[in-house]
Order: sequence, then structure tokens, then C-alpha cells
Amino acid sequence: MKLKNTLGLLGIIGFLIVAYMFIEPYWIETKEVTIESSQIPSQFDGKKIVFISDIHHGPFFDKNRVNDLVNQVNNLNPDLILLGGDYVSGNSTYIAPVFSSLAKLKAPLGVYAVLGNSDPQYWTLNTIPKSNMAYIGNKGTWIELNGSQIRLGGVGDYKNGAQIQNATIGPVTAQDFVILLSHNPDYFPEVNKNKVDLVLSGHTHGGQVTFFGLWAPVVYSDYGNKYRTGIINEDNSTMIVSNGIGTVYAPIRFFARPQIYVITLKRTT
Repeated sequence: MKLKNTLGLLGIIGFLIVAYMFIEPYWIETKEVTIESSQIPSQFDGKKIVFISDIHHGPFFDKNRVNDLVNQVNNLNPDLILLGGDYVSGNSTYIAPVFSSLAKLKAPLGVYAVLGNSDPQYWTLNTIPKSNMAYIGNKGTWIELNGSQIRLGGVGDYKNGAQIQNATIGPVTAQDFVILLSHNPDYFPEVNKNKVDLVLSGHTHGGQVTFFGLWAPVVYSDYGNKYRTGIINEDNSTMIVSNGIGTVYAPIRFFARPQIYVITLKRTT
């Protein structure tokens, strides 16, 4: 009888775990982070950046969920929106629909995007300019506000393209605050940390299925769990790795909730 009761209890626990794994992908968390630096101009003090990555629009993440995500981001009243790639899961038929929704993102300082490894490059690059946003893969730009500026740039996907970091850091000085978008966090060791202050990445999905958020058996990174999720500080630079929004291979997550990052800039003296 005790064995039967134990097996029954284990069966219930197993059912609840599996059910939760299918629920968690819908449970998007908003992660708030403050980045402090004396290099942040006073005009940018308190400005809010929203970073999202890895939407993977497709069979597991439909158009209604993309629209809900856009509304959720806009309701955060961001000053600047940054997109970290993997908008679809490799099927070009999903590109036009996802960007028709993303075109509704609104931020006074602009919406900027790089590509991920799952984005069909030709179709995506032809769609982004029509979608109220700017592509900054292997490009750099100055974000200007009331006579002051910060530097923003991006690199191509670490596994599927070139990474021309100098397009971002070439014109900067030690006094400039610099943000770099890299879909894959594995590029972080190659970042010039004397010039780049903040790197924003996704790609790993936080492991997607983890051992209660502590460790993941499968991470899409050459560095294992080192760059799986969260805030990583190395030398003079900080990298934020988002769990992303969508899923791959199966519509499940376990203690790797989808994330929207809200990054507030704070000037220090």
C-alpha cells in the first residue's frame, strides 16, 4: 500500500511538473536592471532601455502572442528599444508577419535590431527597414539627446556571419558610454572591454529547461552555463544575457522564464 501511495504521489508530481513546463513559456517576467556609469551623460540619466530577444515567431509563438508582446513593451514607456535577433525559427514565411507587429513598437530614441542565427538573412534584412526600426549589425550610430550622445552598435551573429566591432568602437573615446548588441553571448570574450560598457545578448534561452534555475544540461553556448543567463561582469564591461521570449524544439520551459529586460541608465559622479 505504501509503495502504491508513493507511486501515485510521484505520478501527481510528475504531471504537475510537465503541466508547468507548458505554462511557463506564457509567464513573461520583466527584469529591471540599473546600469551606473560616470560616462552616462546627464541628459541620459534615468532613460529606460527595453531589450527583448529570441521571439521565435512560428508554430509555438503565434501572431497574437507577438502582438501582446508589442503591447507589453510599449506599456513600459521605453525611451529606447533594442532587439537581439531570432525573430523567427528559420522559416521565412514568418518574417513579414512578425515584423508587421514589431513595426508598432514605439520609443522616442528609436528601435534598433540585430540578427540571430535563426533569422533567414536575406529576407530579414529586406524587411527590417520597412518596419520602423534600424538594423545595426556591424554598424554603429550615435544616439543623441539635447546635445549629448551615447554610442550604440551591433555585430553579426557569432556563428553565422562577421563581427565588425570596430564599426561601433572606432570613433569612441574613453569618455563615451557604449552599448553593443550581440545575439550570441559567446562573443563577449572578444569584446574590447576598454571601450564597450554594456553588451546585450540572448540566444541561450536561459537553458530553456533547467534544474530549478541553477544549471541547465543543454545550453547553446561554447561556454556551458557561464553565459547562460543574467548579468556577467568582466573587466570593465557588463553583459546582460536574456532568457529571450520564445522557445525552440518544444514549447516548454522549466525555471527559465521568458524575459523582457528594462535597463535604466544612471549617471554617477
